[in-house]
Amino acid sequence: MIKSKLPVDTGSPARSVPAASLTGNAFPPEGQPHPRWMTVAVCLFLAAMVWGVFGQTIHYEFINLDDQATVYKNPIITQGLNLQGIVRLFTHVDVVAHEWYPLTAISRMADWQLYGPNAGGHHLTNLLLQAATAILLFLVLRKMTGAFWRSAFVAAVFAIHPLRVESVAWVTERKDVLSGLFFMLTLWAYARHAQKQGLANSGTFSFLRSRPYWFAVLLFTLGLMSKGILVTLPFVLLLLDYWPLQRVSGFGSRVSSSATQNAKLETRNLRPLLMEKIPFLLLAAADSVGTIVTQKNVVLVAQSLTFPWRIGNALLAYTDYLGHMFYPVGLAMGYPHPGTNLPAWNVGLSALLLFIISAGVTAGRRKHPYLPVGWLWYLGMLLPVIDIMQAGQNARADRYTYLPQIGLYILMAWGVVELCNSWRHRRAVLGFAAAAILAGLLVGAYVQTGYWKDSVSLWTRTLACTSENSSAHNHLGGALATQGKWGEAIQHFERALQIEPDYAEAHINLGVALAAQGKREEAIQHFERALQLNPYSAEAHYNLGDALATDGKRDEAIQHFERALKLKPDYAEAHYDLGLALATQGKWDEAIQHYGQALHLKLDYADAQYISGVALATQRKWDEAIELYERVIQLKPDFAEAHNNLGVALASQGKLAEAIQHFQKALTLATAQGNTALAESIRTRLKSYQSALPQAQTP
Repeated sequence: MIKSKLPVDTGSPARSVPAASLTGNAFPPEGQPHPRWMTVAVCLFLAAMVWGVFGQTIHYEFINLDDQATVYKNPIITQGLNLQGIVRLFTHVDVVAHEWYPLTAISRMADWQLYGPNAGGHHLTNLLLQAATAILLFLVLRKMTGAFWRSAFVAAVFAIHPLRVESVAWVTERKDVLSGLFFMLTLWAYARHAQKQGLANSGTFSFLRSRPYWFAVLLFTLGLMSKGILVTLPFVLLLLDYWPLQRVSGFGSRVSSSATQNAKLETRNLRPLLMEKIPFLLLAAADSVGTIVTQKNVVLVAQSLTFPWRIGNALLAYTDYLGHMFYPVGLAMGYPHPGTNLPAWNVGLSALLLFIISAGVTAGRRKHPYLPVGWLWYLGMLLPVIDIMQAGQNARADRYTYLPQIGLYILMAWGVVELCNSWRHRRAVLGFAAAAILAGLLVGAYVQTGYWKDSVSLWTRTLACTSENSSAHNHLGGALATQGKWGEAIQHFERALQIEPDYAEAHINLGVALAAQGKREEAIQHFERALQLNPYSAEAHYNLGDALATDGKRDEAIQHFERALKLKPDYAEAHYDLGLALATQGKWDEAIQHYGQALHLKLDYADAQYISGVALATQRKWDEAIELYERVIQLKPDFAEAHNNLGVALASQGKLAEAIQHFQKALTLATAQGNTALAESIRTRLKSYQSALPQAQTP
């Protein structure tokens, strides 16, 4: 084999190496060593590229898809770092986010402790994790293969490919970037273990004495606590044993007298490697079972859609991801299921393409072992999200390619270098091509990241890139509703229901929009329809209860509030509205309990604190009531009722001068806000206290 003149790849690790030469060191011979400053320079370059693409996100907002459940409306997260919350994350499934990823949740708690509701800080953490993961990928590949520049190129493509935008620019996908970090650390520890163990000829259970091995198991466990996609990592470790670690005796050997003898040698030496993977496999199996149990309301096992249909859709997804890797244009936030109308010719072409590639990498596995490793890495890591089990409404999503496509990057980088190995000017050609590719990816990723600045921009772009997307219409409607654009919001909710009539969430959102316009009867119909479609929707029960309470149907409303709290015990709004409904019935003791829960779950909830103050004042607990009223006024200085009630509480303690100041402020606010009834009541009370003030001040 002709040696490459490239300084980074001299002595290519892909060449055949006699088995005996590998005993005691599983690593292939490295190329010429590079100065440490070059390694540092590449790491800084990777970090700079990540910042160049994703640095803009520190000015971005949260997105109205899951960010509220996983971050800013999750009561466990918004309490910041605390021991009780951390223990709960490990011992309970998050009933708001419907997941058990305690390390991811703890990282969100830490962010809230540092940045509070400032979304830019949460985005910054994602950015830093992405940079660290890309740097580790470079270091791990360089360590295992000895190929400096190819490892750097793979890491650079991974760092800034436009398909990475969804994982980095979406706060909720902290799961991807954090699990990716632990994935790389696990590979690093496993490489250290492989370096010590060498070939699998040291005894079946010799790995039990390896500290790096158990460190890898620990890191893998932490990774599973970040995201379940890592269940495929044991499979990746087996691929790495084959290449580039070359831990299989007879791997690439040309000295065996027969292929049969060589195959037997490889099979016999696979046994210790398989034994090594048992702890990893057990952890992966436990995590898989846990995911199915904890996310049974999210993961929908095939029912109406047949298994052959799902296989066909999976084939399409594999080829679609391939297409977007080479031509990352028209990327969107999720791609809707095509329904049962899968074109047979399209499925057939996808199957043919995948078969041709698989046959090619199989044929070249001896001479070019990186081919099957890269290809099987891609196919295997995508299995958990490739639609054999349906997760949500998406046929595919860009974030699913986060770790799987690394295999394809390796395949392409090593393959192109070997293809050009005999070219005279290959260094210049490959250098120019790499620079052009990275420049194109950087620009594409920067533009794609720009669509994530807010929810309206994201969903508008998604609708421009997809068709018949009920989820995008629903979420765009929600984003417009938060801006008070109820008319436009209703149009998108109605369009979502035209596409998918049984879309429960769209029924709820349309009901909320109609209620905001005073159309409560129509709103109630949509809430009731949502409950028919999903009787376990806490949001549907809450909103139906709210509409009924507004109509004066307190008893029915209370039933729905209570049902919402059974389904979602940490539902702050439901606690508040239930307390309000109970208070109107004079059930102050019960009301105060629910107000207390609302306060505990959402400390800045001014309305709940105000009502709690009213309840305490009714019981003549003036000091506690005054404290709450003052806190409410700090949060909402223009809250006329709070100023009025604070005046009443102060007057009850004989502090008439202070009381009159708040009555005057309340009167000014009520008049400006057009609340004539409240203004008249305050005016009457103010005259009474002003007439009593001189007498009260007489010695």
